[in-house]
Amino acid sequence: MNQATVVPIPWLEESADYSIDTFQRTVLYADTIRRRGNDWLRHNAEGMPPVLVFPWEMVVDGRRFRRPVNYALVRILDRRSPAASPEGAEGRRKMPQGGSRSRPIVIIDPRAGHGPGIGGTKRDSEIGMAIQAGHPVYFVIFFPEPEPGQTLTDIRDAEVRFLEVVAERHPEAGKPAVIGNCQGGWAAALVGATRPDLVGPMVFNGSPLSYWGGVAGANPMRYRGGLFGGVWLTSLANDLGNGRFDGAHLVAGFEDLNPANTWWSKQYHLYAQIDREERRYLDFERWWGGFYLMNADEIHFIVDSLFIGNRLERGELELEEGVRIHLQRITEPIVVFASHGDNITPPQQALNWIVKVYGSVEEIRRNGQVIVYILHHRIGHLGIFASAKVARKEHKEIIGSFEMLDYLAPGLYEMIIVEEPVGPDRFDYTVRFVERDMDDILALDDGLEDEAAFVPVDAASRWNDRFYRSVFSPWVSAATNEVTAEWLRQMHPLRVSRWFFSDLNPCMLPLEAAASRARTHRRPAGEDNPWVRLERDASRLIVQGLNLYRDLRDAAHENLFRLCFGTPWMHWWFSTAGQTTAEPVHPALEAISEEKLSGSIDDFVAGVVRLLLALMTADGVVERAEYDRVEQIVRSHPRLKGIPPDTLRQTIRQEAARLQTATESAIAELAVLFRDAGERGEAVDIARRFISRRGRRPRSSELAVYRALRSALD
Repeated sequence: MNQATVVPIPWLEESADYSIDTFQRTVLYADTIRRRGNDWLRHNAEGMPPVLVFPWEMVVDGRRFRRPVNYALVRILDRRSPAASPEGAEGRRKMPQGGSRSRPIVIIDPRAGHGPGIGGTKRDSEIGMAIQAGHPVYFVIFFPEPEPGQTLTDIRDAEVRFLEVVAERHPEAGKPAVIGNCQGGWAAALVGATRPDLVGPMVFNGSPLSYWGGVAGANPMRYRGGLFGGVWLTSLANDLGNGRFDGAHLVAGFEDLNPANTWWSKQYHLYAQIDREERRYLDFERWWGGFYLMNADEIHFIVDSLFIGNRLERGELELEEGVRIHLQRITEPIVVFASHGDNITPPQQALNWIVKVYGSVEEIRRNGQVIVYILHHRIGHLGIFASAKVARKEHKEIIGSFEMLDYLAPGLYEMIIVEEPVGPDRFDYTVRFVERDMDDILALDDGLEDEAAFVPVDAASRWNDRFYRSVFSPWVSAATNEVTAEWLRQMHPLRVSRWFFSDLNPCMLPLEAAASRARTHRRPAGEDNPWVRLERDASRLIVQGLNLYRDLRDAAHENLFRLCFGTPWMHWWFSTAGQTTAEPVHPALEAISEEKLSGSIDDFVAGVVRLLLALMTADGVVERAEYDRVEQIVRSHPRLKGIPPDTLRQTIRQEAARLQTATESAIAELAVLFRDAGERGEAVDIARRFISRRGRRPRSSELAVYRALRSALD
């Protein structure tokens, strides 16, 4: 009898706790959505400024150029300075315009529907790591409304001018390093391939440069252009927008890639963790909901020439008539950061261009180029340039390796970061650059043969677009004006979901008071509450169901794409001479000649560089510790420390080319470069100091090279 009256009580208490918790979370969640809507209205009223958490000052405003563009260059100020306004308030501390010997860094954020700033929304970010390392940091921003008539050529020219200004402000530093995030990566590549004399090391973070790349069954986004008929839909959107393209369309496309996250996980995570996730959610939504516009010519060129035509990778892209842009013209080191967890720019789209453009590692070396890639195992697309954890590890080490890249022999490397514990919950990192071959990149793909299906997609897209523009576009344009275009923009579902659930809706007004009361009397249920566990299990089932829907949908899209464009008759019908992705593209460029590499280089300097390179590359792995040791040797030696950086880089390329061509004879020739016993003794001492670094035992490969050096110099 007693048991019958006692047993139900815990169950009733847990049910009551869960009911109160659920009601309070529902009210708080609804209020957060209301606040999101209010933030969106406020952000729009302010002109949607960059979402940077760092103060900044305007340096160059592209809207005042002879060919105006809605881009500008700003300088990031130290966090300790007063917050900056968009145009620069009087009395704000000004940063020096030159004199710094630290290499300046220019960061380009993506203009793919959103506004700028995702690369600097946290202290631990690309910007934060660069400031922490002592670099002057510049950021390329853009404004919501494009300038009338601006083109991709105008934007490229404006970014070239930005780099010229940065170089003028820091004449004693090295050439600016350029970091491009997502779309900002290929934008940076256009600048680097046009003016290689202006750029230093380049970093492409999650940047699509090989648009047709991907793995069957894993990367469905690449099929959508073909299934929807190509670029004609972009032309239709431009006409409906009265000559401007709404960035909300691009954001909707990104959200559609992962319906489980869009329709459930993101919202449920906020609901389940409402006590601590509200601020993070609102900060992210402020950027995610900032929908920017593009000119019709801009987006049409991007979709037609890049995403569908893939002309940049193939060396066929022309911003000016008759002048093709070749990625092979970039001469400074390139770092490519990609992730296996990225469903927007998978590793194949980030890396396959290296195989297509160069064809072989020998071709990379022939051009004196250093290309490094780094792979993350699981981070998503935005996490590549927005995650604080990634910033503290990958971006910190990438930025910290800029000067080291000049000491690498031309070739292809993978950057590997190894965590080493140095205390409780504290890690230090060891960085290694491991020599790789094209097969290592191709191993990430399932073959390049599937890309042949995209050749007829390109041809069909252009045919459909010509048909639409000839037959339907005049009628659509005649029926459209700025009033109808703005109405369509405001009625986009992504905008409606924000302004409708804001204080513009009188039904939302009671939420503020209800949420305040819920926070005051908050009673969260415990994690061990059976109803909480049941709720989490139900959420997982919903996610699994939506993921199943996504997988079935994507598989259907892929099969339909192959049925439409993978057949022999489709290739015959839309065959285009020379258009293939199965063979590497080799633009007709001059190789780095001996005349360019040689000059007034002292034989002793060339010999020391050669022996250090031979030791560093003995086992195909270059560690940060080796670079530190070489830098120490160079800075402390009276005949080496005064070498200008450009001369040192030139010497490294020359001596690396000789070692890679004939290692044994190059080592034997050291006896000629070191002319007397004194120089040879110095050389042997430098080699001994190098292999005895950090107290570790020399590797067998290093000892073999050291013995060969001793044999040549004795």
